[in-house]
Amino acid sequence: MPQMRISEAAVYLGVSDDTVRRWVDRGLLTADRDDAGRQVVDGYDVAMVAREHATAPGLPDGMKSSARNRFVGLITDLTVDTVMAQVELQCGPFRVVSLMSSEAVRDLGLERGYVAVATIKSTNVVVEAPDAGSA
Repeated sequence: MPQMRISEAAVYLGVSDDTVRRWVDRGLLTADRDDAGRQVVDGYDVAMVAREHATAPGLPDGMKSSARNRFVGLITDLTVDTVMAQVELQCGPFRVVSLMSSEAVRDLGLERGYVAVATIKSTNVVVEAPDAGSA
């Protein structure tokens, strides 16, 4: 299993290094020492903790959806021309950009600062990973 330093785990978990150390002390994560004597945690364990502690905002009242990949956020930018529009949302730590028709932007009444939900339902998702030799 890949291992990562406490500071790397903190980045992926969205918490401080000290919080990760407290989680190790409480047994939420198990730490070992690498060849240099630094404290490291298992990458898979970090992923499972991230999943368990994920707290994405829910859909607004009265809305239901079959899609599982929803990101609730705030519209940070709109670029609208006569036919197409680009809508940018800040969804927690993630920036989501959507291209849609200008008509859809007008129909939805989208404006900067509004709450919106980006729903992704796709059969084509790109996953990238470091070279196995460098992990």
